[in-house]
Amino acid sequence: MPSDLQLDWVRAFVAVVDAGSLTAAAPLVNRSQSALSMQLKKLEDAIGRPVLNRGPRRLELTPTGAELLGHARRLLEVHAQAQAALHGHLLTGRVTMGVPDDYAAAYLTPVLRSFATRHAGVEITLVCEQSTTLLPKISRGEIDLALVSRDRANRGTLLFREPLVWVGAPQHEVWQRDPLPIAAYELGSLVRRKALAALASQRREYRVVYNSASLAGQLAAVESGLAVAVLTRCSVPSGLMQLQDKHGLPELPSVEVTAVRSRASAGSSAVDALHQEVLRTLRRPA
Repeated sequence: MPSDLQLDWVRAFVAVVDAGSLTAAAPLVNRSQSALSMQLKKLEDAIGRPVLNRGPRRLELTPTGAELLGHARRLLEVHAQAQAALHGHLLTGRVTMGVPDDYAAAYLTPVLRSFATRHAGVEITLVCEQSTTLLPKISRGEIDLALVSRDRANRGTLLFREPLVWVGAPQHEVWQRDPLPIAAYELGSLVRRKALAALASQRREYRVVYNSASLAGQLAAVESGLAVAVLTRCSVPSGLMQLQDKHGLPELPSVEVTAVRSRASAGSSAVDALHQEVLRTLRRPA
């Protein structure tokens, strides 16, 4: 008879898949990297086949792992529902969460995966807009929780610092033009202010040839050879080049990414739970 699959092994497997590596997954399940590796080995021994291939840069699912993943998520979801039924009510409610496009795919995906596994009864509405738009909505109580670039000291809970980078299309070499054509975010954007301040400090002549509040618009301007742009490093696609001082561009600072919660959401257990999930998954040591 095949061996039973222990829940801790299954949870370790899902955490590694979602995080992309043992190092990133270890704090999500409160285990050391070596303990997590041992749990994966026990899972593979019980199945009799590997579930993950250890690639040079990240772990990849084997065919067996791909088949197991959907079952593993359902097991964890049912387990969470059973615990809620035995030890308290199933968490329900609605949360409206804001996030800029560039942070959504890179950082919000693992948060939502983990949260949905434990709290399937909570309905989440995502609002994907720039931080300059999300912050007033937080103040007005239109959004419960947001992942944003910090615009002033002590706003929200600091999660991590995200580097800003210059990007250009290698086939166009727009960075050699003078004045430098740039694509910029909307007026008031923190990234826009930092980019223009860096150019001013270098006394580099520039002209804004494209304005857009969306990441897609910035990428279109760069890929078409219209301009260079400043993006968060997590949002740079593989086809674009990150430009440095050797390309004649000034060094850029990082932005502080924070979790901000509205006062109107106080007392909501659903918002409490999602807020804690964001902190647990994304907060890094100072």
